[in-house]
Amino acid sequence: QVLLEESGGGLVQPGESLRLACSAPRAILSTFNTYVMGWYRQVPGKQRELVASITAGGNTVYGDSVKGRFTISRNNSRKKVWLQMNSLKPEDTAVYYCNANVFGEDNWGQGTQVTVAS
Repeated sequence: QVLLEESGGGLVQPGESLRLACSAPRAILSTFNTYVMGWYRQVPGKQRELVASITAGGNTVYGDSVKGRFTISRNNSRKKVWLQMNSLKPEDTAVYYCNANVFGEDNWGQGTQVTVAS
């Protein structure tokens, strides 16, 4: 089980930016470097969906709805991952979850609420 701690959610207006952070404070550095890290989001009544993921080597995958607006990054030595969200839209409103996939096993953070509204 990997402890993941998220921060950075909040209420913003459409068009604004927000940056989410996720850390794995208890992860052993050498093993964190093997994790595929990601951000997912979920709204009530819908399935959790992939927002973005990043391998230890920096290869990224983005959900279609966020391509060109969101950027995922990581710093392995700090055991941290960030999600930079620009040009936010009301439909980006959701609970965002940090994910660490460790050899096929998913580990989740507690989630952080992002609300985009005028």
